[in-house]
Amino acid sequence: MRKRVVILGAGFGGLELSTLLSERLADAVDVTLLDRSDSFTFGFSKLDILFGNLTSDEARLPYRELAMPGVEFRQETVVSIDPAQRRVVTDAATYDADYLVVALGADYDQAATPGFVEGGFEYYSIAGAERFRDALPSFDGGRILLAVLSIPFKCPPAPYEGILLLHDYLVARGIREVSQMHLITPQPAPIPVSAEASAAVERTMADRGIRYTKRHRVYGIDPATRVAHLKDHDEPFDLFIGIPVHKVPDVLTDAGLTENGWVRVDPYTLRTPFPGVFAIGDCAETGIPKAGVFAESAARAVAEAITAEVRGGEAPPFDGAGLCFVEFGGGEVGRVDVRFRAKGGPSAPLLGPATRYAEEKADFGSVRRTRWFGR
Repeated sequence: MRKRVVILGAGFGGLELSTLLSERLADAVDVTLLDRSDSFTFGFSKLDILFGNLTSDEARLPYRELAMPGVEFRQETVVSIDPAQRRVVTDAATYDADYLVVALGADYDQAATPGFVEGGFEYYSIAGAERFRDALPSFDGGRILLAVLSIPFKCPPAPYEGILLLHDYLVARGIREVSQMHLITPQPAPIPVSAEASAAVERTMADRGIRYTKRHRVYGIDPATRVAHLKDHDEPFDLFIGIPVHKVPDVLTDAGLTENGWVRVDPYTLRTPFPGVFAIGDCAETGIPKAGVFAESAARAVAEAITAEVRGGEAPPFDGAGLCFVEFGGGEVGRVDVRFRAKGGPSAPLLGPATRYAEEKADFGSVRRTRWFGR
């Protein structure tokens, strides 16, 4: 009897899991992939949108192009989840599953930081990147403050990539010398798992005259006086950029799936406390950073688990491995091969930065476009 797999969310994790189940179990499972959006966009494409290298339409990959045997995509919004019954209600239908995989990602709570909605910019959403892009030409120099507003957040290198690429933009416009740049983060290092990559990022910022304050947090901003409020002092700015507060989608909290703000899973099997229910990607707390590459490797672990239950056998544990590319500006990219569960402890050596890794990053996206969308 065919098994019913329902996957909530068509990001890195949902797309890779759908593809793997189609490849391995098309004769044994029916997969329904649900997402409220009509298209997928790589997270790193938002920087391209911000700096005018891509339009949002060029960056979007429509889900209607998905063609995986045994997989049906439906554009619907999840309204409620009953994990005990593995039942999902959307704005259009109700689904009962033998296996339910939650991959709904993380939402942005911009209102959680007072003044941010009124007086700040972000580039973590397509709309935010477009709004910031359209505002940049009117900036003629001054004090730029980029702040990580909470942890955890998606893609740990992204704040540093953003400020380094913004440096290049200001240089190209001839206004870098009349601009002061400052990055504030509660993190202890740019890429905590990799001392080597962190040192390279910090050195690059220092070489470009970018002030860097770690282990500090901005709690709010005053758009009228243009100051950011830290615990013990205020920082003035003319342009404020924030990495928004992240939170789990409300529907997962309402379903009783969360603990300490994120979906509770076994970090090695990605299983929730509810039988037949898994969670992968940014919504799940696995002890590993929130990034598409780790959602993808988590999808592989869940595909192995479902395949083992359908075909027989044992599934290997989630290995916490992923490949991270870091933009250093000037056309150079670094590559970090991360293995959180390597023998002897986490391993994350840095290659580069160099222009050759920019080509590898482009290939990384190309391979997944072809694999998931056939183009």
